[in-house]
Amino acid sequence: MEKEYIIETSNGKVRGYGRKGIIKFKGISYAASPAGDRRFKPPAPVEPWTGVRDALEYSPIAPQPASNLEMMFGGQRVQNEAECLTLNIWTPGLDSAKRPVMFFIHGGAFVTGTGASLDGTRLALRGDVVVVSINYRLGVLGFLFLPDEKDASSNVGLLDMVAALRFVKENIAHFGGDQNNVTIFGESAGGFAVASLLATPSAKGLFRRAILQSGAAHPLGMNPEAAMRAHEKLVKELGIPRGDLKALRRFSSEEITKAQIAIRPDQSGGFSEDRPLRLGPVVDKKVLPEHPLSSIRKGYAKEIEVLVGSNLNETKLWNLLNPEAEKIDEDGLRKGVKAFVALTGKDERRSGKLIEIYSQNHKSPRDIMDAVSTDYMFHIPSIRLAEAQSVHQKDTYMYLFTWQSPFRDGKYGAMHALELGFVFGVLLKAEVGIFPKRDEETEALSGAMMDTWISFARIGNPNNASIPPLPQYNLEKRSTIIFDKEIKIIDDPYGQERAAWDDLM
Repeated sequence: MEKEYIIETSNGKVRGYGRKGIIKFKGISYAASPAGDRRFKPPAPVEPWTGVRDALEYSPIAPQPASNLEMMFGGQRVQNEAECLTLNIWTPGLDSAKRPVMFFIHGGAFVTGTGASLDGTRLALRGDVVVVSINYRLGVLGFLFLPDEKDASSNVGLLDMVAALRFVKENIAHFGGDQNNVTIFGESAGGFAVASLLATPSAKGLFRRAILQSGAAHPLGMNPEAAMRAHEKLVKELGIPRGDLKALRRFSSEEITKAQIAIRPDQSGGFSEDRPLRLGPVVDKKVLPEHPLSSIRKGYAKEIEVLVGSNLNETKLWNLLNPEAEKIDEDGLRKGVKAFVALTGKDERRSGKLIEIYSQNHKSPRDIMDAVSTDYMFHIPSIRLAEAQSVHQKDTYMYLFTWQSPFRDGKYGAMHALELGFVFGVLLKAEVGIFPKRDEETEALSGAMMDTWISFARIGNPNNASIPPLPQYNLEKRSTIIFDKEIKIIDDPYGQERAAWDDLM
């Protein structure tokens, strides 16, 4: 039987419910409606309410295109621009225990996703921590580049995250959490968001630690020129002049989303010059003054402990969504690797050396292409962030998730997002894509990963009884924890492949 709980927040009272040792509050508004005249503006404070608002169901999500992953693994939720800026809380108790707070930012390429996609119950129970997840504005409505506008911001999606963190700072003590011990963590776009928050002045003092999963500050990302090309494509698609905010605010969110779909690059696994993060945080000199890597290298986030990592076969997830993926041959491999080298601005002839190096560990054209694209998009950016942060913050740690999913005869390996099921303890009766099957092996790995994330959130050090001793990351040894059937520490895993990118990006 569920028990109701009513908590007083800075905006008014909310009603949650308890079930199986966890108290849940869903769909709490942390900012005012961003629709109408508020579109493209920084989030405004919520108007305080009287009485008690129910926080028993997830809110509508931010407007977004249909997601192949959501359709495959759970279906699409109701969208509503006016009601999407909400957060969810899972807590073991409403007392004064001052539990560590784990603040999760969902992925989805900054164009799809929701804070309701993963349940925080198991993580909260296992670690006696408070878990928070959020919705934030996505795509054009969250990250349209508007550099010359005084009445708007290019990074309102990022500012939504800051507003949610402020709500946590002001209110999480009422939910059993410690407002001075907040760890932000995110996966994919959520990881890129965490990297951006490390360099966002308005986020200073709102969190103490950061975990970046399969997403970091890509050296070639957050590019104003690419963001402006996206802006120009959008207004051309809508048939309005550049910078006409009044016109942009007159379109419905459905019309905006439809136009956004029309200007997106090929989603079948190809990569355009606008990638990575064509729609996402951008250096705008205001909200995000400079590229996060540049800020981090200067010590801007030196007080923040960091755990960062990626999965071994990230881009094999895109193969799952692309029926043509297996048809790549030697010629296709050469063209694909040349395209990545071209994105770095280096001589495309360097691609031959990359293929030669990667061929030592990966045999088929498909596997080589996946390894190169994984490193370009995820693994090397994670290493660059760890390199930069470790110079200023000794408590910087690196992981590599290598557990191979048996899904569809193991074709997709340690694909993108696979680690999420382990981190949140979401194990199913049978493996379904990115969600693994519950058995002795996956339960043990999930427990170890949850313990590692929880320990890091609690004390800024991931070491715990479930893993071998993990040294801090440094440029000499590059110690990395490998999460697999056997959990082990390896210095500089795949070091030759890592070194191949040293003068590329």
